[in-house]
Amino acid sequence: MSETASKAPGSAAVTGDPNRWKALIFIALAQLMVVLDATIVNIALPSAQTDLGISDGNRQWVVTAYALAFGGLLLFGGRIADLWGRKNAFVVGLIGFAGASALGGAATNEAMMFGARALQGVFGALLAPAALSLLAVMFTDAKERAKAFGIYGAIAGGGGAVGFILGGVLTEYMDWRWTFFVNIPFAIVAALGAYFVIREPEGGRNRNPLDIPGVLLSTLGLVALVYGFTRAESNGWGDSLTVGMFVASAVLLIAFVITEAKVKAPLLPLRVVTDRNRGGIYLSLGIAIIAMFGTFLFLTYYLQIVKGFSPIKTGFAFMPMIVGMMVGSTQIGTRLMTRLPARALMGPGFLVAAVGMLFMTQLEIGSSYASIILPAMLLLGLGMGTAFMPAMSLATLGVEPRDAGVASAMVNTSQQVGGAIGTALLNTIAASATTSYIKDHIGSASSRSQQQLVALEGQVHGYTNAIWFAVGMLALAAVIVVVLVNSGKPDTSVVTGSGEGSAEDGAELPVPVVAH
Repeated sequence: MSETASKAPGSAAVTGDPNRWKALIFIALAQLMVVLDATIVNIALPSAQTDLGISDGNRQWVVTAYALAFGGLLLFGGRIADLWGRKNAFVVGLIGFAGASALGGAATNEAMMFGARALQGVFGALLAPAALSLLAVMFTDAKERAKAFGIYGAIAGGGGAVGFILGGVLTEYMDWRWTFFVNIPFAIVAALGAYFVIREPEGGRNRNPLDIPGVLLSTLGLVALVYGFTRAESNGWGDSLTVGMFVASAVLLIAFVITEAKVKAPLLPLRVVTDRNRGGIYLSLGIAIIAMFGTFLFLTYYLQIVKGFSPIKTGFAFMPMIVGMMVGSTQIGTRLMTRLPARALMGPGFLVAAVGMLFMTQLEIGSSYASIILPAMLLLGLGMGTAFMPAMSLATLGVEPRDAGVASAMVNTSQQVGGAIGTALLNTIAASATTSYIKDHIGSASSRSQQQLVALEGQVHGYTNAIWFAVGMLALAAVIVVVLVNSGKPDTSVVTGSGEGSAEDGAELPVPVVAH
């Protein structure tokens, strides 16, 4: 790849930074650690619950404490990265995440575990936006950017499935505590590498004072939203506190938008989300993640409970999806991104993933892994990998350098909220369908074995009903991309900006920070 700079004076440091590919290794390692953590703990949860004496009613907090802190603080974390510098935020986030992981692995009671998980979420919310925004400001050559985001997109999409494998291996052969301790070497290597290798371009910080009302409103609004969906999963949609959380979230987030439109230095400049391309990316990604998270959940249950797979075998059953994502992201997406507009990759990508989901709607108790789940996984991975790569790139394309952190945080926020919605919504649909099926068929089951069979059939019926909904979500994501995302084929030399701040010679270059 040519090391030549763009036509803009002084831009050689951006397009020609000799360490940018080394930096990508450590950024990708950190992203893998964060994504792994979202699923690796799920495999270890039953063992941890027994050891620490966590009640069935409280065990959800091992997952919820992390989700609330991570989802609620992402925008704040992105703004801190813009203020401190992405490299500084990245390194601090890694060190903090390692410390929180050590605390979780050493937990002796449920309070210590819940606190460690919340701390992981806090530092994850600082780390994740910093990682993505570093890519956005370090890779401005379009072809290089395509390769870098191809790798990043594959990790962001496939890391969760890798978590099932690693979680199964560590839990079965070592101890559940290692699902926490394994983060420490990841974080140390990534932090040391980032400290010595990453050279963040100068002049891209947003040194405006923090928008404290925006921080409070966005954090409380997102926490209420994520908690509302989490509670709906366990207590039902009609629960008074669940409804109260949704109402509070709506009020807080509306107040947040009004505040951001009026304050001088907003936490989330509305120009970041009102751009039709970025808005379309955030919305379509969130909806696609709804479908994907539900699939992870149901397939894990199906393989372990219905098919009797061990945790390790279940983890390896997700391998075809990881392979598909790697091919879609690093081969198809990377090769075509500089030749085709983003929607020509994202729209078909989501539709291919939907076809994979269609395979899974045919699941029955006696279904063969090779004939249904294997092709479904390959198509799902291939489609999502192809769609994720241009989405990750376009979400930060053309954004002013001072807004790179918060624009990156919006990518993570859409994924986090989508995951919370997907888990709660699809679980509710599945549970309702299962209950109806068992109620309709249990009367014809005369023996205990027949009743157990009906119960299993009911579970599978519930999964397939929810997966039909996931197919619809992916189709909707494809429609949103086609309607909203109209960015053309990128320039093959230097990524150009869009909007008021762009120039013909490339607006992704660092510019002096100007007060709003």
